Amino acid sequence: MSEDQVDGLGMSRPRDANYGLDVMDLRKIMEHHKHEGYEYIQEKYGGVLELCKQLYTSPNEGISGSPVDLEDRRKTFGSNVIPPKPPKTFLQLVWEAIQDVTLIVLIVAALISLGLSFYPRSEGEGSDSSESEAGWIEGVAILGAVVVVVLVTAFNDYQKEKQFRGLQSKIEHEHQFSVIRGGQDKNIPVGEIVVGDIAQVKYGDLLPADGLLIQSNDLKVDESSLTGESDHVKKGVKTDPMMFSGTHVMEGSGKMLVTAVGVNSQTGIIFALLGASSEEGDKDKKKEKKDKNRLKGEEGNGVLSSDADTKVDIDSITPVITGNNSHNNATNANNKTANQGEEDEKEQKAKVETARKEKSVLQGKLTKLAIQIGYGGTAVAVLVVLILIVKFCVIEFGIEGKSWGADDTAIYIETFVFYFIIGVTVLVVAVPEGLPLAVTLALAYSVRKMMDDNNLVRHLDACETMGNATAICSDKTGTLTTNRMTVVQSYIGRAHHKSTPNFNSLAPPLQDLIVRSIAINSGYTSRVLPDKDGGLPQQLGNKTECALLGFILDLGQQYYPIREEVPEEALFKVYTFNSVRKSMSTVINMKFGYRLFTKGASEIVLKKCNYILDCDGKPKPFTMEDQEKVVKNVIEPMAGDGLRTICVAYKDYHTDSSTKTEDSEEILKPDHDWEDEDSVVRNLTCILVVGIQDPVRDEVPASIKQCQSAGITVRMVTGDNVNTARSIATKCGILTPHDNFLVLDGKEFNKRIRDAKGEVSQELLDKVWPDLRVLARSSPQDKYTLVKGIIDSKKSSSREVVAVTGDGTNDGPALKKADVGFAMGISGTDVAKEASDIILTDDNFTSIVKAVMWGRNVYDSIAKFLQFQLTVNCVAVMVAFFGACIINDSPLKAIQMLWVNLIMDTLASLALATELPSPELLKRKPYGRTKALISRTMTKNILGHSIYQLIVVFVLLFAGNNLFEIDDGKYAKIHAPPSQHFTIIFNTFVMMTLFNEINARKIHGQRNILEGLRRNPVFIGIWIGTFVAQIILVQFGGTVFSTKALTLDQWFWCVFLGVSTLLWGQIITTIPTSVIPKNICRKRKTPEVEDEEEEEVEEVDGMPGRRGQILWIRGLARLQTQIRVVNAFQMDFDTSQLDSYDKRSRPSVISLQSLQSAQHRSAISKKPNLASSPEIDEGNNRSPLFGRQDSIPYADE
Repeated sequence: MSEDQVDGLGMSRPRDANYGLDVMDLRKIMEHHKHEGYEYIQEKYGGVLELCKQLYTSPNEGISGSPVDLEDRRKTFGSNVIPPKPPKTFLQLVWEAIQDVTLIVLIVAALISLGLSFYPRSEGEGSDSSESEAGWIEGVAILGAVVVVVLVTAFNDYQKEKQFRGLQSKIEHEHQFSVIRGGQDKNIPVGEIVVGDIAQVKYGDLLPADGLLIQSNDLKVDESSLTGESDHVKKGVKTDPMMFSGTHVMEGSGKMLVTAVGVNSQTGIIFALLGASSEEGDKDKKKEKKDKNRLKGEEGNGVLSSDADTKVDIDSITPVITGNNSHNNATNANNKTANQGEEDEKEQKAKVETARKEKSVLQGKLTKLAIQIGYGGTAVAVLVVLILIVKFCVIEFGIEGKSWGADDTAIYIETFVFYFIIGVTVLVVAVPEGLPLAVTLALAYSVRKMMDDNNLVRHLDACETMGNATAICSDKTGTLTTNRMTVVQSYIGRAHHKSTPNFNSLAPPLQDLIVRSIAINSGYTSRVLPDKDGGLPQQLGNKTECALLGFILDLGQQYYPIREEVPEEALFKVYTFNSVRKSMSTVINMKFGYRLFTKGASEIVLKKCNYILDCDGKPKPFTMEDQEKVVKNVIEPMAGDGLRTICVAYKDYHTDSSTKTEDSEEILKPDHDWEDEDSVVRNLTCILVVGIQDPVRDEVPASIKQCQSAGITVRMVTGDNVNTARSIATKCGILTPHDNFLVLDGKEFNKRIRDAKGEVSQELLDKVWPDLRVLARSSPQDKYTLVKGIIDSKKSSSREVVAVTGDGTNDGPALKKADVGFAMGISGTDVAKEASDIILTDDNFTSIVKAVMWGRNVYDSIAKFLQFQLTVNCVAVMVAFFGACIINDSPLKAIQMLWVNLIMDTLASLALATELPSPELLKRKPYGRTKALISRTMTKNILGHSIYQLIVVFVLLFAGNNLFEIDDGKYAKIHAPPSQHFTIIFNTFVMMTLFNEINARKIHGQRNILEGLRRNPVFIGIWIGTFVAQIILVQFGGTVFSTKALTLDQWFWCVFLGVSTLLWGQIITTIPTSVIPKNICRKRKTPEVEDEEEEEVEEVDGMPGRRGQILWIRGLARLQTQIRVVNAFQMDFDTSQLDSYDKRSRPSVISLQSLQSAQHRSAISKKPNLASSPEIDEGNNRSPLFGRQDSIPYADE
């Protein structure tokens, strides 16, 4: 035995032998497609089984899986990862942070001030030596503050990139795939798959590597991600054995030999081409600057790494795109040049359109708020500068009659620069650039914590959107129930058994048919294994099938011997389960011909039964009257008990009429079409009907009650029959005995919502959905119609925000249409996960409720910070403005305002964004889409605290010198030494702000502002740290911070005035909110006006907008940088910005992303029409799964 082998099972390459194929040979195989590929393999290699031998793998037992063998295969054929682009360096992030226009203006002003301070002055200019010595300090201090701002911003961005790369890596690791190694079925992370692995593909899988089919059952694949064609491609070992990474298995199952991974797979090749194309584009731009007439060069790809990976030759690559893919790279490059301008324009429009569609509720509100604040801040800043300059000129040249001499130029320019710095600083303070940081921190913190609550967030904005949810459309199985299924009732031989029957009491024909029909007509990946600790048996695979297999075990029989007798490869034909047929059928060879086994939804399969086995196991006619009796006396009582009913049937097809013995058997016609399922699965003989119990999760009724008290309507959408659904809904609390809510099945639902032409009518749907609580026997299309109808409805005052759960491949449209799509982490298919926003790692409804709580917490965290921030900004701006008007100076110096702006904003955002959610969040209704971000209560708090703080500051400004018996600090010269008077004003303002931070923790008028404070150590630590920093700054800041040390007495008064903010807050809470006019927080607009405003904002974000607006939305610009995190989960692959983090390629091979925008830049011969691309035209052919234009990342991301 080779040392590489494990337990003698599986294969590995002997040390003295080489693989029979290399990377290039395998790539050449994958360049063929459909039947041509099968013929090529047969001619050159003698078939897939011969390929297995050359790759030292067994089609039944796989590779050995030993570490040595795995490493050997990775070294030879490459690993299943696409190396990501390196993250931005800290210096690059610093450079990005310093691009902020306001910071640049401050730097220029500070440099001018610094330069003028060294300008030699005549003695007659009237400044003493201390003033001239201090002249340079302010310029240096402002530059220092800017450096700190830039470094803090860059550090935050660096931390976020690092954190979300880790999160992305975790999500990627969550995506696993089933392979056979050492004769054992194993689920391994997709990144660990190697060439030679035998992968088990099944319905709903997203293929992680390229491969060749060894065995298949009714396999259909969606290759629209490669071809753009929405039609499903039927796969077969002889018809089309080629399987490509990034494609979706829509039906059936099979086994494939992995032939290409990582950069050598089709996904990897396209990524490699795209990476090469991007670098070429960057280098071309540099070359064009040097020589416009010089041809564009084509240079290396910069993506590939490792020995095996570097074997990819970019020039020789032709991605396998089914269709006309014969155009060479040169032709593509020519097309690129010809259509560049037009394509770029289209891309820009598509990009802006996509951005508008993807904007979340919170982002939209923050954008509008940032613009409003920006306009106000700019107006005040300009006014301050104008007033200071005009007033100075009037006094200096008008009243005092001075003239502008050559010797006075320096002092006058320095004065104007000083005023200009005050104006810019007012603008800096006016715009709450701590807001984007608060958004980012709140989202990042919540996402991290939500992972502990079994919510794996894939789109960050889904986190806060969930807080606004008004409706949840939930699956039943596994979400509301335990998904631990067991057969508790059965109908066998026309006898209804309420418990497991005695197997020996059944007739021998019945015994054989029951065991064989269940063992063979179930997915062979579904198994029931004994628990090692003696607990309940372990169910692997489809839970309904596991229940049936468990029923065989309960009867004292075994299903393994049957499967060994009839291995999966020996099955003649398999019609896999799907949501349309709601049944599964398998055809096997028999001596007399063929036998068909069928199982599925009881009422559907029973309708196809013309016979039923009696107690002796003999087929007897099964008339319509008999069917109605079984439905009424057996199926309905089972469903009434909340049981899922499954019917199992069979049919024999004889090739020779002489072997036929029963009327239920049929003679097979010579030209019988096995592909026509309807003609095969008919005139069946019923073997048994079982009732499967799936208990409601213990915690679900309480969770649904929480949702209802939180103003969220829970609806159950299930494929089970009406009676089962009604029973479970009642147990969950969705239905109560005295409610008049609707319970419909799919047929009745469609009847009610469709007009005379058979089309869905929104008007008719609006009559149904408000009262609908249970939709049973529903198809995925019914679920999509319901979700779309609720979202599009204008029946309620504000648009409904809908969350949907889904696990199947066909749930994709509903998951995408929903505001928040939840995929099942355990039972969900890869396609469902890809279409979702959040993955429930425990498939539990309770986790959805936790997501609602976290979403509301995010929203509240932002609102808390806004309340705090706007109070600070309002007071600082007003003080600067009135100070400029009255005393020609701002009581709060530029450097002091920068300190408040930086430290208070950054630290306060961290403190307020890390509040843990409390159960009281679920005791109020959702905010809704149209509710203003700043509520009336918040407005009352902001105005109330601003008034208090302004009164205190102005009393100190005009009477402080008398109250404290200190020198007057008003009307001081530009570089006069700091005074205790203005230091007291500054210190009191900071103290009031610090204590108001505690007030800001409550935004709904609660009196107990300290409630829950101990649960937030971050807040306590930051608050104490800021207080200590303020003491150091005041006592030792000196000229740099324009402060003079205060006495203990003065400190006492500063702190007292700060603490009084808490008492003042209680007085404000007493004032009824009704005193604030309703429309003060909300400017009503028509939808058209809102759309225009949004479009204008997006233009500023994108590029084309008016340049001057950048100053007005400094916070928005910072938002664009800092909330890049959101895009980290939506990375559209735009090569024009390939180097930016939110446009970077993904590490995992199966992350085939939006490559549409790269058509004219890449060397791909035909544009891969990716369904997940936001740039897809509405008219394009595509899979119905990808109806929404959002960028949908894959489940591994």
